[in-house]
Amino acid sequence: MQISKYFTNKLSQYPGYPYIIRERDACGVGFIAQINSLPSHMLISKAINALTCMEHRGACGSDRVSGDGSGIMTQIPWKLFMNCMSPNIIKNVEGIGVAMVFFPHSNIESLKKICEWVLEEEGLSVLVWRNVPVNQFVLGTQAKVNQPNIQQCFVRSKDCVGDDLEKKLYIIRKKIEKSVSQTLLNLNKQFYICSFSSRTIVYKGMVRSEVLGQYYLDLYNTQYESHFVLYHRRFSTNTMPKWALAQPMRFIAHNGEINTLLGNLNWMKSKEDLLIYDNWHKYYKVLKPIVNIENSDSANLDSIVELFVQSGKSPQEALMILIPEVYQNKPSLRSMPSVVHFYEYYSNLQEPWDGPALVTFSDGKIVGATLDRNGLRPARYIISKQGLISLSSEIGVFDIDSNNILEKGRLGPGQMLCVDIINNKILDDLVIKQSVSDKFPYRQWIKSYQKVLVSQDPCDDLNISNLELNRLHNAFGYTYEDLELVIEHMAVSSKEPTFCMGDDIPLAILSEKHHVLYDYFRQRFAQVTNPAIDPLRERLVMSLTMYLGPKHSFLNLDSQKFHYLRLDSPVLNEKELLDLSNYGLKVSTVSFFINQDNTGHSFYSQISGICEKCVDCVNKGAAIIILTDRVNHLSLHKVFVPPLLIVGAVHHYLISRQLRHKVSLVVETAQCWNTHHFACLIGYGASAVCPYGSLLSVRNWWNNPRTQKFMDEGRLLKTSIQQSQQNYINGIKQGLLKILSKMGISLLSSYHGAQIFEILGLGTELVDIAFIGTTSCLNGMTLDELILQTIQSYNKAFMPVLPKKLTNLGYIQYRPTGEYHVNNPVISKLLHKTVRYKDPVLYSEYKLLLDSRPPTSIRDLLIFSRQKPSIPLYEVESVEAILERFCTGGMSLGALSREAHETLAVAMNRIGGKSNSGEGGEDPIRFEPIQSTNNEFKNFSHLRGLIADDSTSSAIKQIASGRFGVTPEYLINAKQLEIKIAQGAKPGEGGQLPGKKVSSYIAKLRNCKPGVTLISPPPHHDIYSIEDLAQLIFDLHQINPQAPVSVKLVAETGIGTIAAGVAKANADIIQISGYDGGTGASPLSSIKHAGSPWELGLTEVHQALVQNGLRDRVVLRVDGGLKTGKDIVLASLMGAEEFGFGTIAMIATGCVMARICHTNNCPVGVATQKADLRKRYIGIPSDLVNFFVFIAEEVRNILADLGYRSLQNIIGLSTLLKYKHKNLYKTKNLNLYSILSHSQKLPITDFHNSVHNNGLVLDDNLLKDKNILSAIKNELNVIKNIKIYNIDRTVGARISGSIVKKYGNYGFNGNLQLNFIGCAGQSFGAFICKGMHLHLTGDANDYVGKGMNGGEIIICPIENSNFNPSEQVILGNTCLYGATGGYLFAYGKAGERFGIRNSAAQAVVEGVGDHPCEYMTGGLIVVLGVSGCNIAAGMTGGISYFLDENDTLVSKVNHEIVKVQRIITKEGEEHLKNIIELYEIKTKSSKAKKILDNWDYYLSLFWQIVPPSESSTPLTNMKFSSFNLISY
Repeated sequence: MQISKYFTNKLSQYPGYPYIIRERDACGVGFIAQINSLPSHMLISKAINALTCMEHRGACGSDRVSGDGSGIMTQIPWKLFMNCMSPNIIKNVEGIGVAMVFFPHSNIESLKKICEWVLEEEGLSVLVWRNVPVNQFVLGTQAKVNQPNIQQCFVRSKDCVGDDLEKKLYIIRKKIEKSVSQTLLNLNKQFYICSFSSRTIVYKGMVRSEVLGQYYLDLYNTQYESHFVLYHRRFSTNTMPKWALAQPMRFIAHNGEINTLLGNLNWMKSKEDLLIYDNWHKYYKVLKPIVNIENSDSANLDSIVELFVQSGKSPQEALMILIPEVYQNKPSLRSMPSVVHFYEYYSNLQEPWDGPALVTFSDGKIVGATLDRNGLRPARYIISKQGLISLSSEIGVFDIDSNNILEKGRLGPGQMLCVDIINNKILDDLVIKQSVSDKFPYRQWIKSYQKVLVSQDPCDDLNISNLELNRLHNAFGYTYEDLELVIEHMAVSSKEPTFCMGDDIPLAILSEKHHVLYDYFRQRFAQVTNPAIDPLRERLVMSLTMYLGPKHSFLNLDSQKFHYLRLDSPVLNEKELLDLSNYGLKVSTVSFFINQDNTGHSFYSQISGICEKCVDCVNKGAAIIILTDRVNHLSLHKVFVPPLLIVGAVHHYLISRQLRHKVSLVVETAQCWNTHHFACLIGYGASAVCPYGSLLSVRNWWNNPRTQKFMDEGRLLKTSIQQSQQNYINGIKQGLLKILSKMGISLLSSYHGAQIFEILGLGTELVDIAFIGTTSCLNGMTLDELILQTIQSYNKAFMPVLPKKLTNLGYIQYRPTGEYHVNNPVISKLLHKTVRYKDPVLYSEYKLLLDSRPPTSIRDLLIFSRQKPSIPLYEVESVEAILERFCTGGMSLGALSREAHETLAVAMNRIGGKSNSGEGGEDPIRFEPIQSTNNEFKNFSHLRGLIADDSTSSAIKQIASGRFGVTPEYLINAKQLEIKIAQGAKPGEGGQLPGKKVSSYIAKLRNCKPGVTLISPPPHHDIYSIEDLAQLIFDLHQINPQAPVSVKLVAETGIGTIAAGVAKANADIIQISGYDGGTGASPLSSIKHAGSPWELGLTEVHQALVQNGLRDRVVLRVDGGLKTGKDIVLASLMGAEEFGFGTIAMIATGCVMARICHTNNCPVGVATQKADLRKRYIGIPSDLVNFFVFIAEEVRNILADLGYRSLQNIIGLSTLLKYKHKNLYKTKNLNLYSILSHSQKLPITDFHNSVHNNGLVLDDNLLKDKNILSAIKNELNVIKNIKIYNIDRTVGARISGSIVKKYGNYGFNGNLQLNFIGCAGQSFGAFICKGMHLHLTGDANDYVGKGMNGGEIIICPIENSNFNPSEQVILGNTCLYGATGGYLFAYGKAGERFGIRNSAAQAVVEGVGDHPCEYMTGGLIVVLGVSGCNIAAGMTGGISYFLDENDTLVSKVNHEIVKVQRIITKEGEEHLKNIIELYEIKTKSSKAKKILDNWDYYLSLFWQIVPPSESSTPLTNMKFSSFNLISY
């Protein structure tokens, strides 16, 4: 029987595991617990109310009623269950357990029989089955369709109680699950046991928070009582209802994302064999598998926690092992070495589950919460006098009398808080960790069993002739660019090379040139659901430490001990590689050369033979296997297996044999020279790499007389041969940190084996051999095709006469004889002529050049499938209608010259399209049309080709991570607001504008200092999760309700699920960028190896939104290499409605693709701030207008030919696409199923054509107040008292928008005094302006004063005699982010990242968390209390003062940029004293009063933190002071 084409296509591509493609989430979590009291129903009511107060942290499906999920975990409410069991039974509940079970609606009795059979076999009896009372009428349509039959099973054990019973119930549950999966395959995924315990029970479902209690009638029953409630509200990017994925799980509730999940699951699978040697040996087969690749990250983490707990560990110990804090050089742990030893010991045994996480947990005896090492989720807590403890994602989720509060605090990075329900104790972070770490002698074990590899200087001899080195380079695929632009560059600078303008060569699978295997792998990156990390400014949370040697049991520490070797870096030189055998570990070496002749043994069998050799080595006791391609002499009859292929193959083969945990893999290879290569090898299982070919190349370069001459002349820094190699290694290490950080991963040990890549162009055979679990959606080369390509390249090394220089294939820089570049000089010159002369004949030539190019992008393999007769051109929509769909890319003023930036804006405004400001802000004079008198254009004389009524205002105003120039006036003048999450050319990374590009004009717009380099952080610090993105979208809709909000994403596997979340977060537009977008500057490896084609991303997003009923909520826009009308139509058929143009728009207006944007030396004035070069700019708006008219006319012609009247008629109509069969050079197996499947046969009829709103908000009510309206209109003073709750978010922004729209940023002279009492929601005071005075008595959550531009925010606690306000947390994380003015005074402590990217605001607080003043460019920050670590990282402007009463501050400062000094000038003293005096007046702070009353004493305790830009002022430098030096 012939298999259908559909299933054949499905088999030939691998979409990836569900957690990558479908299952991602974030949420609000918390717990409430009561000690020294009887269980009560009050806690249940408070928890449900708390969930309702965090409804905005969750989301709903397309029916807008079905929730993404909510639930609670409590103690078992025995009092409630009395009615279903006899009184005699309920009197003694010892030995009784309860299972909460989701049944499918069919075969319930069969499933019950399986449960009862397993229970009977394990010696337990069923007491009763109880139907859980529910009200299904409150469910949404989606939730109702998937609603399970919910029952509870009460069981009794005759001989087990307490922990023994919990363990027994765990085994029984696993056995039931296995039995069901083996007997009722079709019902396996619908049957789910929420909880099975004698202590806890879980009620959860696909419902909104407020509906949970209405659905589960038990929860409103006053007999439902507990000492604690753990609760969770889910925001899922997967909108299809799945009741089992709602949380809490069985032990945890998780807000976050595990970035390293695939690696964690692979390592766990490899270690399942260890269970045989532990207490679980009887149940080994029952417990396997411990984790399930089909489950979400939260479910898998819960499974591991459950295993740890049932093995005798406490939940807090389990989570300390799985989610360790930063423990090296942490100030708070200096007096607790045992805690450090605990973490260090387990760092080898258990790879961390890395990613942002707030995890609440309970085993029924302990309830608690822990935060990830970066503190990337909020966690606020309250402790009352009555023993009530509440911890939650937000403060203010339930009412409590302030006089009853003993403490208000927060969890910091890596911290933990627990409540011991049994012993009625509250356990703080250090008490918990001291107790856990004191259980075993970890220090002694480390001393006995851990050895540290001693670093050695690299070799200084070459030991190879030039001919042999040349042969080696050719054999292993080096090119001239690899040597000169990558290896030699790093040998000089210790940094990766920087490049610009993006990647415009063919995908590796489409290229006719040889590419190494690494080039088929694309690095994945963080966007929306978790943040990237800054590997420079937040280096303290990152580590490259790796371990070599076997991993023994992590459950039973009394088992056999073992030796292991710690490496501080995975990059080894040749001496260090040889030294591995000197540390007591058995080392075996296996070569991965194979025979070229595969007639006797296939390539597959030869690779399998290498894998079997490795198995044999392990069985003979090898602890380290060195896989090597190093030989004495290269042989013409042999060939190396690509090292990435062999590493992956051996890694997965050993996993399948359950031997992987017994051995470490080290790779010695010549085919590894850039950071991407190292990342691939480590990501697929290598613990360390010795790049002997690269090190030989560095030594050869150093010995070159030309190099020595340059060093002697000072053209190169003079270094030794060893230092040059170390520079190269250091460059690789820095690059690895950047690759980890772009995925939000902190530890290389977590990245190890995590396979955080997607594949473009390799077939399922290769994936199954070496890359199991990695998405490969295009199919592609077979193993034989790959090896034959490798042989063909390898054999070039044996030409009779080798060229003295390596071939320059032009992969990076264009060469006429090299690889094809889309943006080549021929195209550029032709386009310049075309648009300047408006010549349709030249445009036809331009179009023909692109249509006839070699296959470069995926769309080059697609053609139109005509299904209707053509129509006359006059019936097709107008050029003007098409032009309205065009946008330019987000290119900032700063990266571009003023002339180029404004020319693009003028052109787009002329055609009714949209230009994009980029992230550099915009001059307010551009917000109004250009005024002209006698053809002279005031303020814009530098522009050419202007006409009357032109406007230079960018319709799209971008909000990027740097928040440069984001003021209320900027936001209110936008026709559209764009949140730039990622950039196609460097997704997951930040950037910087070099100081030489920061002119006085640019500095003015960006609120910074001229000449000072500006840093754009990798993450938005107010987007650490999907609910954070929803909050920023809410913020922007608040200040400018008329502007649609767009979110810019970059194509990657799983982007469909991310886009679903973005749509539910109320975005109006989603932009999908391809990897081939341009950039002003980026690490070369990012340009070449990160991101995916937009064709794949756009198709996935469109299909995901259609399938989930969300397509009508958003407009889809695409950008990345669009150049012709054909591109526009192809993109429309894949789902796009709007189209972005970046590089090609610059070319049309004069760019010559010199590719030196990052140097400030653009020869044609496009990408420079140098006045002389800017004068060379000749672009005029009409050039770009002409280009877009040509594009639109081409679109009209194609539409007419296809028989359609408008672009809207064909959006998503993928049936009009078909595969264009081309004889590709490398394979015949490429498959475009992912684009051509799910073909939409009917056009979309419902489009998003409005602006989402926030509903009725507090600001709306205030703006209805006649007094406030009069004060705004007439610039009067008004006072208003208002009650506020945590659900009142972004208060003040809409009022500010109303003021700024009328008066601008600084024109309002009235005063609005708004006095609030209560707990403010997120973004309190965001974007407020001059004349607004917000006074809050109570508490505030995250993002206070975000983007504030003027006015003041005063926050004071409600009067309370139980605590000192100075020691309590009063506001949340990331406050003053991007502030450009105003005052913030808070009488209490703030959370993490206070004052981040502050540009001009002045603030005083009485304590801060980690990373205060990060990326600050101006303003003033004063901290009158304790601070966390990493102070002033990336701070380039402004001044801060920190009170240091404990003499601990200096070690907490990041000294990379700033200097720390005492206050040495009178001006500095007055600067500080004046602000503290104002603060004391505004807040009545007792701490401030004490400081002022004892000024001479306290002055000497302050440190002044000074960036270089502030070092020559009277505030900081005696040379500029008008007074004498201050003496203490």
